[in-house]
Amino acid sequence: MTVPGAEHPELVIVPHTHWDREWYLPFQRVRLRLVAVLDRLLTQLADDPRTRFTLDGQTAAVDDYLAIRPEKDGLVRELVGLGRLAVGPWRVLADSFLCSGENLLRNLELGLRRADDLGGAMRVGYLPDQFGHCAQLPQILRVAGIRAACVWRGVPEAVDGTWFRWVAPDGTAVRTRYLPEGGYGGAAGVFAEGGPALVRRRAAEHIRALRRWQPDGPLLGMYGTDHSAPVDDLADLVEAASRPAAWEETVHPDGEENGETRMRLDTLAGFFKGLVTDTAEGFGDAASTVTVHGELRSHARADILPGVLSSRIPLKQALSRAERLVERYAEPLVALYGHPYASQPFLNLAWERLVDASCHDSVTGCGADATADQVAARIAEADDLGRGVVDLVLAPIAATVPDGGHLLFNPSPRRRTEVVTLDLPADRTLVTASGEAVPCQVLATEQTTFADEMVPADDLDRHLRKVHGRELHGSQITAWDVDADARTIAFDLAATSDLGFDVADVRAAAAATGVELWRVKVRTRPRHTVAARVEVEPLALAAVTAAPAAGLPSEPALGPVPPSIAAGRGSLSDLDNGLMHIALRSDGLLDVLAADGTHAAGLGAIVDGGDLGDEYTYAPPARDRVVDSPDEVWNRVLWSGPLTGALESTRWYRWPKHGEPDQGTRAATTVTTEIGTRVELRQGEPFVRLTISFDNQADDHRVRLHLPLPRAAACSHAEGQFAVVDRALHAEGGSGEHPVPTFPAYGWVAAGGLAVLLDHVSEYELVDGGRTLALTLLRSVGLLSRTENAWRRAPAGPQLATPGAQCHGLRTVELGLFLYAGAWHESRLLEAAERFRHPFTTAPGQGQDPDGTPDVPEGGIEIGGRGVVLSSCRDVGRDGPELRLVALTPEPTTATVHSTHGHGDIAMRPWQIMSVAARSASEKG
Repeated sequence: MTVPGAEHPELVIVPHTHWDREWYLPFQRVRLRLVAVLDRLLTQLADDPRTRFTLDGQTAAVDDYLAIRPEKDGLVRELVGLGRLAVGPWRVLADSFLCSGENLLRNLELGLRRADDLGGAMRVGYLPDQFGHCAQLPQILRVAGIRAACVWRGVPEAVDGTWFRWVAPDGTAVRTRYLPEGGYGGAAGVFAEGGPALVRRRAAEHIRALRRWQPDGPLLGMYGTDHSAPVDDLADLVEAASRPAAWEETVHPDGEENGETRMRLDTLAGFFKGLVTDTAEGFGDAASTVTVHGELRSHARADILPGVLSSRIPLKQALSRAERLVERYAEPLVALYGHPYASQPFLNLAWERLVDASCHDSVTGCGADATADQVAARIAEADDLGRGVVDLVLAPIAATVPDGGHLLFNPSPRRRTEVVTLDLPADRTLVTASGEAVPCQVLATEQTTFADEMVPADDLDRHLRKVHGRELHGSQITAWDVDADARTIAFDLAATSDLGFDVADVRAAAAATGVELWRVKVRTRPRHTVAARVEVEPLALAAVTAAPAAGLPSEPALGPVPPSIAAGRGSLSDLDNGLMHIALRSDGLLDVLAADGTHAAGLGAIVDGGDLGDEYTYAPPARDRVVDSPDEVWNRVLWSGPLTGALESTRWYRWPKHGEPDQGTRAATTVTTEIGTRVELRQGEPFVRLTISFDNQADDHRVRLHLPLPRAAACSHAEGQFAVVDRALHAEGGSGEHPVPTFPAYGWVAAGGLAVLLDHVSEYELVDGGRTLALTLLRSVGLLSRTENAWRRAPAGPQLATPGAQCHGLRTVELGLFLYAGAWHESRLLEAAERFRHPFTTAPGQGQDPDGTPDVPEGGIEIGGRGVVLSSCRDVGRDGPELRLVALTPEPTTATVHSTHGHGDIAMRPWQIMSVAARSASEKG
């Protein structure tokens, strides 16, 4: 079959701009430029019906413009409706490795909805400048009804033409256009300056370059670059340069015999029209001979700038946590127990903030410090909105739980028994709704004293005026006492109180004694921080209440699995919960043994090396000074009990203070860095929890955690966006950057029998021939782009100072260690990751009646099936909540859905993403 247009070859010029909403300048300063560019562009489009323009595949630029120029709304809609201005399908051009898969789908939802509202979305998965592309993007695009993609970075060497077939892990394919010879700016120089003759010469050169990739068929000339607008007389230039007589002398010398070759203007949507059909896979011809499976992360054809995975790690931490808060807590609570009418506007705004933060120059951290600050604020807004919605749903239910008790929510679609940390009055213990004692372990006891002072009777009234109603020092008065013999006035405080209190009673009682000097005490009642073992049904709520401690065991027996988590003392400290045994060695490293016999030794070395690169690209000094041994180590037992045990190792290192770029090394001066590592083991958990904290005061370096594997690995397995990606020890090179084999992992990474459970998207590498996994904890750099970067040939942006990217201050990373024998998908790794990443959320009881009965609504949805994980549970206004399920398994599986409506089974192919209405799913079977 012949490619449409092969009989009359043409160069289709697609005028466009690549619009970075924020980058080396923060958002509002970039928007000033956007308004100027679009003012000029819309004038061109309005004045000349021949003009066409593609607005970078993202609707955010339209909204950013119309917020300043609302009077242009009608013109924009007219141009979009006529097909002369292409908008969408995305809201923003996201970095697909640094956000969740759910974020990518919501990005498309927002973009397509807005573009259709404006007159019609471009149904092309335009991905012009992202730093590689995640494996499931073909399926994500198809879920959104898009059958074609257009990419530049990350394409492997096997792609030797402009078309290839891109296949997701589940087998879904999209026809994909590769942008060779300059990427999205390939034809940017054709119309730079000069008249028709010069344009003809440049166009001929570009055609010859493109013909090396595509021997026949219409050629795509992407005319545009960053923050650009087309020349004013573009349509005239195209017409003048397209006259046959002019083409013959410029093209024929290189062998092009078809004098009817033409240039024409079109949108990217117009170029793809007719080239992608409505067949099952969307391929209307046989031109797509190369098939590429999975992610696009090759360095062969273009730089993918992998250092963005570890630049400004706090941004990655914040986005991952905010995404989980909205996806797995706020939305399910609203869908199952809340009030969608009141909550949905806040959820919509949260998603807008999350999506905007995912942009490829935003969460990547490859911009100016001011840009990073605004991205962090945007993520914080999304987090606040998520927490606000959670509070909105839980607060009225928590108000029925008496003070001292707690309301709990299990975000997982499976029943879970977990050890959680709760706050409890020291004279109380916890019981379930049925009155059974909740196993508890006291971790700490606290009593805050606000005042303990001598006050003359004449001055007492001034002190009592500090009381406002029942409130004093931000808490509520729960009890008071005037003791004339002890000459003491005491106030007990708590978060809530049902005490009928009047400060006048205190005045009167004190005045009646005749005491002339009082000792005034204001303090909280003693409270315990406890570890409590609680069970909560799938996606359900439960309450535990406080009861008098008398007669109840403070540390009850825990059943047949180990009666306690034991801790030893001395140079070797041990913890054991029957599933895992850990030993903290005198050098601060960790040995771990799983119940199945899998063993890993010497885990936890901190390795600090120099980095003379930039926000885009790691580059070690030519003469590096690597620091991998501490000067001093101190270990101690934090706690040991029936429910949880924790050890702490403190290590002191001397890191070079900064880099010396001119000498290609690191400074001789050092800064002492104290690194604290807490190792925790909880009852029933088949993994070890690690918390690593340090105050970074050094510059120009990379800090990694080294984890020797139980067995050497030839590849790694990393959970990403709706898939698990297998990666070799080496990366494919070929472009102008060093092909570093550092890769992203969203939820966990596994290799050689060890899986690391992650709190946020993290960069990792297999080193030492596949025997050690290195996880990046911090990368500190001081330039946006270093012009002379040893590991990258060309600059990635302007050389601007970014002192904020040195990431000074306290850095804390939380992770889990899970051991497994055999293949990762044959273990309980997915269950462990779910437990680690989605803890129970709790709300303290606010009820005033200590004997009140909690009014906790029943509900919940249980989802089962080997490898089946929940991505979202949200209210869509029909048939109950919508569930998004993913078959995170290389084998076919069956998802089971249980709810109050019944039980249903759903067949799923490996790696399939499926959205189902909870009601209809549970009514099947």
